[in-house]
Amino acid sequence: MTKYIVANATEIEPGQRKIIELEGRSIGVFNLDGEYFALLNQCPHAGAALCEHGTIFGVSAAEGPDQRIDYQRGKSLRCPWHQWEFDIRTGQSWYDPRNTKVRKYEVEVVPGAPEDVVDPDGGLQQGPHVMEGYAVSIEGDVVVVDTSRRRAGTQRKKAPTAPCADTSPAPQA
Repeated sequence: MTKYIVANATEIEPGQRKIIELEGRSIGVFNLDGEYFALLNQCPHAGAALCEHGTIFGVSAAEGPDQRIDYQRGKSLRCPWHQWEFDIRTGQSWYDPRNTKVRKYEVEVVPGAPEDVVDPDGGLQQGPHVMEGYAVSIEGDVVVVDTSRRRAGTQRKKAPTAPCADTSPAPQA
């Protein structure tokens, strides 16, 4: 399993992101109220730097007219070029759910991090696409991205990136 230390846990403030490069891929690591998520920094629609320049925003939904509106802040990411929207936790497309997803990577939650992930209820139709994503965990005081736990996305072209140094533990003598 290839894991990379990408930040101190306190370096990425809640509601913020950090753009990193691992194995030739640009990746956005997000802190959503203490939960960490990593997504490929490339919109599958036209290749925009989605994580780097996309807008983090909330999602609102109601059971129907005259019903209470529930709002979940900081849940979605909007592409800076064509405004396509993706769920940061899952990589799921909500703008064009039948034709687009962004690759999402699995995230490992370790003790001390919130474990509840709330899925949207009704109103939105889940599409077939999901972003390429990576596993993220907190080990001690650092944020770690595991590139061996990668889920394929539907990207049409690769974003140009430079490789990052491997911080896997050295073999013991």
